[in-house]
Amino acid sequence: MNRRRPELLVPASSLEVLKTAVIYGADAVYIGGEAFGLRAKAKNFSPEDMKAGIAFAHERGVKVYVTANILAHNDDLDGAREYFQELKEIGPDALIISDPGMFMIAKEVWPEIEIHISTQANNTNYQTYRFWWQQGAKRVVSARELSLAEIKEIREHIPEEMEIESFIHGAMCISYSGRCLLSNYFTGRDANQGACTHPCRWKYAVVEEKRPGEYLPVYENERGTYIFNSKDLCMIEYIPEIIDAGIDSLKIEGRMKTALYVACVARTYRKAIDDYLESEEKYRANMDWYRAEIAKCTYRQFTTGFYFGKPDENTQIYDNNTYVNEFVYLGTVEKIDERGLAKFEQRNKFCVGDTIELMKRDGQNIETKVLAMYNEEGEAVESCPHSKQVIYVELSVKPEAYDIMRCYNG
Repeated sequence: MNRRRPELLVPASSLEVLKTAVIYGADAVYIGGEAFGLRAKAKNFSPEDMKAGIAFAHERGVKVYVTANILAHNDDLDGAREYFQELKEIGPDALIISDPGMFMIAKEVWPEIEIHISTQANNTNYQTYRFWWQQGAKRVVSARELSLAEIKEIREHIPEEMEIESFIHGAMCISYSGRCLLSNYFTGRDANQGACTHPCRWKYAVVEEKRPGEYLPVYENERGTYIFNSKDLCMIEYIPEIIDAGIDSLKIEGRMKTALYVACVARTYRKAIDDYLESEEKYRANMDWYRAEIAKCTYRQFTTGFYFGKPDENTQIYDNNTYVNEFVYLGTVEKIDERGLAKFEQRNKFCVGDTIELMKRDGQNIETKVLAMYNEEGEAVESCPHSKQVIYVELSVKPEAYDIMRCYNG
């Protein structure tokens, strides 16, 4: 059995989420700057936040990779050169790139930087991996359309020191390796330039050419009309198969997700990976816990994607485009002050007297009662209704810094 110790690679949309990913078990975090990434709607990182995030991660032995994976046009190239020069001063551990032109510029500006080839580059065979290795890439992200058998065959045909990165959890895309034209066609916002509007989640109908304005519903076995809406990828039950395939980096999708989502997914996969590497018996024995915890994350129902064969009608959600969302994110404990109160920045409203849950790094979930709340002026308040308001809270169970506060949704 191949027991390469894999990296757990977790997304971060902001400095807050990066810190959460690091604390809750990531070996590496991938982020986007303010340009040239494929998540223009994410908060993304200013140069100052990027420096702070990299310093925070490096102090804890965690790497940070920066995405620059747009499919560049001519007008992007001069800006890319300046951007890579700026990143060179900031010092991330690797760049994630899909476009050969962007790759060439990065190598010119920063020859020693480690480059990972994005899934956007459609990496479906071992000759493609060999090509990028010869160009100087350290790692290639597998296309989502590959099976585990195909990835294992790639591993057998590439240099031992070359790395394979593969998605193991998160949203799936209707388009080939994420290269989508629907958003550009409908809204003028190009997914391949980082501005996707996610039209794969919309509801569609058919209009007959000679009857404009008359919308005919699209039915698939009478289950509904969300014909492009995929279930989310989840491989928590298949860590042995993932590791045996020779994958070096297990990637979580979600650079637009909350700190709660990132903490929940990172913590669950961290424990599953570590348990399996300790013993397969321990991993199997804890499976119910993994399933229960991963189901507490926001998700759209689960699928194994292409890993065990091509998806069929059972991998789509036909009747809605909404997430399953069992928990509400209240905030992350920033610190405990001299009064024993937990300081945090509020994300959703809750009140004195409520029972909430503390989500801890070690896997514990502890119920606690809200005893009192104070605003920044020290005034007692009964609730925290204003988003991002700084609040000090007294709980019946004393929390620790970086504990996640959450409550059941409904």
